[in-house]
Order: sequence, then C-alpha cells, then structure tokens
Amino acid sequence: MTHPVVDPISVEPAVAIDRPVMLQEWKTLTYLHWAYDPAVVQALLPPGLQIDTLDGTAWVGLIPFAMERIRLRRGPAVPHFGTFPEVNVRTYVVDANGRRNIWFFSLDINRLAPTIVARTRYGLPYCWGRGSVGRTGDRVDARIRRFWPRGGGRIEARIDVGTTIEPVAVTELDHFLSARWGMNTWRSGSLWYGQVEHPRWPLRRATVGHLEQDLVARAGLPDPEGPPHVRFSEGVTVRIGSLVRADRPGDHR
Repeated sequence: MTHPVVDPISVEPAVAIDRPVMLQEWKTLTYLHWAYDPAVVQALLPPGLQIDTLDGTAWVGLIPFAMERIRLRRGPAVPHFGTFPEVNVRTYVVDANGRRNIWFFSLDINRLAPTIVARTRYGLPYCWGRGSVGRTGDRVDARIRRFWPRGGGRIEARIDVGTTIEPVAVTELDHFLSARWGMNTWRSGSLWYGQVEHPRWPLRRATVGHLEQDLVARAGLPDPEGPPHVRFSEGVTVRIGSLVRADRPGDHR
C-alpha cells in the first residue's frame, strides 16, 4: 500500500468533536504492552491499514478497564448496560489519511446486548463472557472468561499501582501507546474511522503481580515474550464521534 504522510504524535486531541454521538468514561485502566515484529502484526490487518511503529517496533496491548456511564450526547447514562468491565486486545495503525489510530483484535465484556449491538452496528469484535475489573487501594484485579462467539479466552491479572508520572516525565513510548485519537473498524466490506476525544491520560507507574491470559494468542498473534510495559490510569471522560469511511479525505485530523 502507499505510505501516507503520518500525523505527528499529539498528547492532546488536535480537533474537538462538536457533536459526539456518545459519551463514555474509561476508568481503572491498565496498559499492558509487548513489542512485536511489525510484519507479524501487519499480516493480521485489513486492507487500508499500515502498522504503526516506534523505532521499528510494533506494539500489541492488553487493556483491562472499567467502562462506565455510557450515554448519548443529550441523554442520561444507560442503566446496567452502560457500565461493565472490558479487556481489549489492540494494536496501533495508520490509515490512508495518515491518522494514527487503534485497531482492535477483540473486546471482551460481560454484557450480551452491548456485545451484539457493537458487532452488528459498528463492526467491532466484541465478545461476551463473565468477568470484573476492580481496584482496592493500589491493587487492580481483572478477570474475564469468554463464552461467545468463540468460547475459551481468559485473563486473570493483578496489577500493583505505583507512583504518578509527572507530565514532563512521560516517555515517547508512553505517548505513542496512549495518545490515540481515533479507531478503525471493518464493516460491510469497508474500512471505517471513528474519532475519539478526551483529556490527556494521567499516567502512573505499575507492575504486574500476576498475569495469566490467552487473549493475545486467540487474536492470532504469537504469545507475548518477556515482561510487558505497564502503565495505569485512573481514567478519562471520552467523547465519541460518528463513524465515517476511512478513505474519506482527512477532515477529522
């Protein structure tokens, strides 16, 4: 594919969303990331996406967090179905407009109705199961067991939260992995783009106390090698834009 001119990494969203279709809160979020050979990850991407790299390395993330208070732009939070734990497997990509986006391999939650809506309406690979993500003091516990559409995926993790990372101490890699202002999805035979907007992520150091998982391998990737790069965030409030065709001229940069 033709290599686009890639947007610079921006720690704040370059463009505000005037009319979001949805608001969400992403809380108690842990970033677990492993380095990968770019060619290995590229082979799993749909047409129209190029793997994004930092110093020649691709990264795959395993992200447990609490999704809270999903609501429409002018409505109240959706009771019950608007709050749930989520664990997603993702990587970082560049689309034909040079936008640095997220590509999801899977998103596991414990609500069946939102799973079906996200898969059918937005083309996002949501999976349904049983699990929880919670924090007690400086300890985060996350667990998911997948039931549908393909049973068997699981994660059990304990994360120990450390000290705050001051903005001046946030590394280039931290920005590369966290400062993403869009996502791509494959729907009805086409690649689509959705803009996201939120404040800069407040980051803290963290370590893995325990981790057993097979969600990365079930996405078609080799098992991660070595310890992950780990960060934690209390979270942000997020504004979600409407989906547009990814090959449309870059008016959401």
